[in-house]
Amino acid sequence: MKTSVLAFGLVAATALTSPAHADKLDDIIGSGTLRCAVVLDFPPMGSRDENNNPVGFDVDYCNDLAKALGVTAEIVETPFPERIPALMSGRVDVGVASTSDTLERAKTVGMTVPYFAFEMAVTANDKTGIKSFEDMKGKVVGATAGTFEAIALEKQVKEWGAGEFRPYQTQADVFLALSQGQIDATVSTSTVAQANVKTGKFAGISVVGKAPFDIDYVALFTNREEYGLINYLNLFINQQVRTGRYAELYEKWVGGELPSLAVNGVYR
Repeated sequence: MKTSVLAFGLVAATALTSPAHADKLDDIIGSGTLRCAVVLDFPPMGSRDENNNPVGFDVDYCNDLAKALGVTAEIVETPFPERIPALMSGRVDVGVASTSDTLERAKTVGMTVPYFAFEMAVTANDKTGIKSFEDMKGKVVGATAGTFEAIALEKQVKEWGAGEFRPYQTQADVFLALSQGQIDATVSTSTVAQANVKTGKFAGISVVGKAPFDIDYVALFTNREEYGLINYLNLFINQQVRTGRYAELYEKWVGGELPSLAVNGVYR
């Protein structure tokens, strides 16, 4: 019994005298730099301008987060497949990279509440008179082969029992076909739709409304054991919405109707 008490006392004394381990939030503030993983081939979320500087919604979001922390942002270009490996290897502190908040990913990293929501939008050739998703019934429609929206749209055309679905290899192919009148309308993420319309490369097309397909909610992420940082990130996202900054960035980079980050029946 005495041996056990003595051992316990030594352990307790060691715990009290050992320096506390700073968490990642303290480390970031102490270093003066926030390293963000950002995908830079996914406009308007992330890309490079004519001077090769990183730009986009996610870039501005990282800069805002760094400013709130009182540190300097470092944008670490990270392709989609390397987002989580970049965090796990210590190359970045936080992912600001349009990352879907899946349960599978949450086994590896800590994910926040949604900071952005990819809604599905209908873009139509202006000459067709299409003003809504239902107006697409009986028309010739298309989307990028293999994508979520292509699978959903093809299924919808079959359920309607009217019209035609045409698959394309790239988003550029889809919007070119739409502009040239080869198809009447398409469904894509709202960001892709607005970005393609804004380029001015595809004349005679307009985003006309939403498509009733699932919303893709995306989260910031960091190491799953960093509860203090995850709590800070969640509050930061909340502040971005409450101050109107989320709406400001959305209008700057995407435009159109602002998607809600609330999940019906879960949180508002």
